[in-house]
Amino acid sequence: MRTSALQNESPPSFKRLLSLDALRGFDMFWIMGGGEIFAPLAALTGWPFLKWLVGQLEHAPWHGFHLEDLIFPLFLFIAGISFPFSMAKRFAGRENKAALYKHVIRRGLLLALLGIIYWNGINFDFAHLRYPSVLGRIGLAWMFAALIFMNTGLRGRLIWFWGILIAYWLLLLNFPAHDLGANDPFSMQGSLTGYIDRLLLPGTFCCYYNFGDSEGLLSTVPAICTALLGMLTGQFIMSPILSNKPLRKVICLGLAALCLMALGRLWNIVFPINKYLWSSSFVCFAGGISLLLFALFYLVIDVWHFKKWTLFFRVIGANSITIYLAAKVISFNYAANFLFGGIIKLFPAAYADLLNATGAFCAAWLFLFFLYKNKIFLKI
Repeated sequence: MRTSALQNESPPSFKRLLSLDALRGFDMFWIMGGGEIFAPLAALTGWPFLKWLVGQLEHAPWHGFHLEDLIFPLFLFIAGISFPFSMAKRFAGRENKAALYKHVIRRGLLLALLGIIYWNGINFDFAHLRYPSVLGRIGLAWMFAALIFMNTGLRGRLIWFWGILIAYWLLLLNFPAHDLGANDPFSMQGSLTGYIDRLLLPGTFCCYYNFGDSEGLLSTVPAICTALLGMLTGQFIMSPILSNKPLRKVICLGLAALCLMALGRLWNIVFPINKYLWSSSFVCFAGGISLLLFALFYLVIDVWHFKKWTLFFRVIGANSITIYLAAKVISFNYAANFLFGGIIKLFPAAYADLLNATGAFCAAWLFLFFLYKNKIFLKI
């Protein structure tokens, strides 16, 4: 039987959001090599905007926020938006709550396993294996957020969301690590997140040297809120509230996004915006930008119905995990040289880096287009 929280949900709407598919593809565009096109383009043109963008396509060194820091939380936010639609469809198809529990837990653990395999888990070099991963964080944060969403109503979800963020802030603030001689609770050496990783995680770390892992244990907890924010957004889109006034619904999303961004900036004063720590201020600020992007895509595609241009991104978004894993085992640079190498040689040497990066991206996109046209999708 479904719980009362599920019984009290609004009547489901099963209309597919093309905006969500396009936004997922837009996010993956940067991961699959789209960002690598801009560095040689900036060098060739010297345009100030492109130079600024290239600088933004690197993670902030510790505290702070660059556009590159948005890619990961945006994907997790998008995964969250999809869940209320998936949950409603499964229950409409006569699945019970036990089946949904099984699906949620299996999906979360499978993504965590794929993340270990991504970092050469099948080499069985356990001493040098990296156990945390992007896929692992997506899987676990999404799984716990889904379990919260399934068993609470709106009030309970909001309590969980803000409760986790506030508790995480207070925990890091009041329990800094002292094993490396640091006193700043939000520093690379002194954060509790890094200390727990050093204490409990086997193998090797990534991304902030030997002090902890950017997808480590404790910092996965606030990531649950990123996924839960997406689920709350998806539920709002599904709900009958303002269903006949979609423009007002978009305005509500936009205002909520601006409020989250402002709160993130204010919280930054006492708890710095930091992707590595997945700080509470980072959750709010990155979540606000993610929500604003979704509102924009939703307005243009699902409200104004400008859809034809979305094919480019939907091809990427339809197999987002496929292309993420494929980059580990397929050399798209080699494929690009095979397909476009002769043409590239016809251009001056100054254009080589730009054309090679563009060619590698095109080879990856054509691979995804082949899968898309043949309706081959990796579903987890």
